[in-house]
Amino acid sequence: MNKSNTYNIGLLILRLGFGGMMLSHGIPKLLKMFSGNFSFGDPIGIGEPATLVLAVLCEVLFPILIIIGFKTRLAAIPVIITMAVAAFIVHAADPLGSKEMAILYLIAFTVVALLGGGKYSVDRK
Repeated sequence: MNKSNTYNIGLLILRLGFGGMMLSHGIPKLLKMFSGNFSFGDPIGIGEPATLVLAVLCEVLFPILIIIGFKTRLAAIPVIITMAVAAFIVHAADPLGSKEMAILYLIAFTVVALLGGGKYSVDRK
């Protein structure tokens, strides 16, 4: 395997792994929204329903785009913002262990935003 191929497989694994894991957080929120329950935290003051809709977009729609590698760099930006809000606003006063997952997602999606989708993405077709 050459270095370029290893690099692109690494990007694919990063996109599939972190994008897929993000769906495990977003799909329950999507189901909650579909059930008509719009109660949700409002850490940035835009209202609970709007915050829930944005969270669903950032934890379901954009991760799907990242998984398939469509507009990968742009799709990562809203996810990065969501994870920054989760880590540094929602869990600001919490110990590191409580915000660790949000920080890990923040780091991973920042890498995706910087490097793009790689060779094995819709962006490259």
